[in-house]
Amino acid sequence: MPATPDLWHHYGRARASRDRAVPRAFRWDWAQAGGPGAEVLGDLGGRVVGELGAGTGRHAAHLVAYHAPAEVLAVDASPAQHALTVGLYGHLAPRLRCVHAGAVEHLRVRAGAYDVLYSVFGAVDFTEPRALFPAACAALRPGGRLVFSTLAHHVGGAPARPEVTATEIPGRTPGGVVASMRRWVLTASVWATALERAGFAGVRADVLPAAGDREHAVGTLLLRAFRPAG
Repeated sequence: MPATPDLWHHYGRARASRDRAVPRAFRWDWAQAGGPGAEVLGDLGGRVVGELGAGTGRHAAHLVAYHAPAEVLAVDASPAQHALTVGLYGHLAPRLRCVHAGAVEHLRVRAGAYDVLYSVFGAVDFTEPRALFPAACAALRPGGRLVFSTLAHHVGGAPARPEVTATEIPGRTPGGVVASMRRWVLTASVWATALERAGFAGVRADVLPAAGDREHAVGTLLLRAFRPAG
C-alpha cells in the first residue's frame, strides 16, 4: 500500500464507538433512509460477494448476517477503516473477510473469483473508472453482476460531469490537516459508457430520490451491470 496519509482515518469513528450492531437494513441511497435494499444484488445464497470500499463494513456485515452468502470480502484501502471493520465485525469470520487493499490491486489478482461486486459510495467513487471497471469485470464470473450507488450530482448541487474527469474534494489527515482527494461524480450516460467499454453489458441506471431537508438533500444514482455469460 502507498505510504500516503489516510484521509479516511476519521470516517465512521464516532459512530463505531457507540453502535456496534449489525445493521438490519441495507440501503443504497445517500441518506441511508429509503429506496431498494439488498434484493438488487440478487439471490446471494452460496455466492462469493465483494464490497469495494467497504468503510466500516456495515453493509458487508448485514449481508453475512441476513443473506446467507458463502463469503463476503470487505475490501478497503484505508488502514483505519480496515481496523474498524475488524474490530466491529471480525466475529463474523470466516464468512466475512476483511481485506486491506486497494480495489484495483485486489481485483487484478482475483480473476473469476466473484459472483457479485458492489459499492455503496465506496471505491467506485474514488477510483479511476478506466482502471477499476476492467479489473472488476475480469474478477467476476461469467454472468456475475456489479452494482454501485454514487452521487447523482455534486454535494452542494453542482451537476455531475459529462466526461470521465475527477473532482477534487476535501479530506483530513489523521492529524486533522485539510487535504484533498479525487472523487468521480459523473452523469449516468458517462458511467454507462465506461462500464460498456470495460466489457460489461445490461447496464441499468436508476435515480433514487433525495431524502432529508432540501438544503442538504443529495440524489443517488444506482447502476447495475453484468459480465456477459457467453
